[in-house]
Amino acid sequence: MTDLSRAERARARSTVVVLLGLVLIAAACVRALAFTPLEVSQGAAQKIFYVHVPSAWVAFLAYLLVGGCSILYFFMRDPRLDRLAASAAEVGTVFITGVLLTGPIWAKPIWGVWWTWDVRLTSTLFLWFVFFGYLVLRSAVPEPGQRARFSAVLGILGALLVPFIHVSVYLFRTVHPAPVVLNVRGPQLPGTMLLTLLLSLGAFTVFFAGLLWRRYAEAALEDARGAEGDDGAR
Repeated sequence: MTDLSRAERARARSTVVVLLGLVLIAAACVRALAFTPLEVSQGAAQKIFYVHVPSAWVAFLAYLLVGGCSILYFFMRDPRLDRLAASAAEVGTVFITGVLLTGPIWAKPIWGVWWTWDVRLTSTLFLWFVFFGYLVLRSAVPEPGQRARFSAVLGILGALLVPFIHVSVYLFRTVHPAPVVLNVRGPQLPGTMLLTLLLSLGAFTVFFAGLLWRRYAEAALEDARGAEGDDGAR
């Protein structure tokens, strides 16, 4: 089987995972809206929590993957690692954009403002700019090896922001609530809400995996077509 046919098969299979993820997300949203009780102090506005937190989870997962692949690239110089890092950065940026959009929608009825320069909000916005710059850099450097090296450096630096964002609510005075699942005292949610959140986290993770697989397959397909074109030119 050629690289081109493998990439085409992977793209077709990834579509199934993407669709499954969408179905699971829809089911999680139905459970959140219709079968999960209201939070006492925040009311219906809190329901966006079941989209906001999973979006953050998969965005941070994607960026940690970028960092890990970037570190490995410097040791192995394997273009597949660069391809995976680039794919994860693209998908992660989609989800971090969702975080920055759903956060203000949740904040307005609770805090009375759409945005505040809180350390977690500000650092998350900065993370978005870092990886937007990562994607711009990749489009601006035509030579593959140089592009991979420059991108790897920026990807590692960006990934280092993820643990900082997680612990920022413990290090600084902030209006942003502390993590309710990855909390030092254990989960801080009632059982029904925790189950809904976990189901939503699982659904978003499946969707993320499908998108990542799809984007990686598309990149592999582009590279395979380029290689075949080069061979034909010779």
